[in-house]
Amino acid sequence: MLLSPRRDVGASTSRALVKGSPARSHKLDGSLDPIDNFSHMADIIDLSLVAESRKYLKKLLEARGIAYFLRKDARRPFQLEPEKVDLVVRAAVKTRDERRGRPHRDAFEHARREVRRELIRRVVAEMISVGL
Repeated sequence: MLLSPRRDVGASTSRALVKGSPARSHKLDGSLDPIDNFSHMADIIDLSLVAESRKYLKKLLEARGIAYFLRKDARRPFQLEPEKVDLVVRAAVKTRDERRGRPHRDAFEHARREVRRELIRRVVAEMISVGL
């Protein structure tokens, strides 16, 4: 039973209190709210790729340090090299299980952004500790 927009408020409230009534289930789940009823599905992001990327980033940071990810240009000493950020995510893709298949393009981009954010956080922390 669908309720019309011009329903009697008192009647729908009393029916909503009856357990198991159709009015109650519609009232509580928000199915009549046009804001909640989207006609499309949300994008799903593969968070396992982000987790694998973070593990590989941690290993690289322990082995080579933060300077490995920075450009060697004297004009811009604290700029990240995009190739090194991509290297981390590509290595994480290679370590994944074969049954999972190739990750979606959006999942790859999301993992790349997360690695970049983590590196920026660490560069800023280093700059603060040095006093820049």
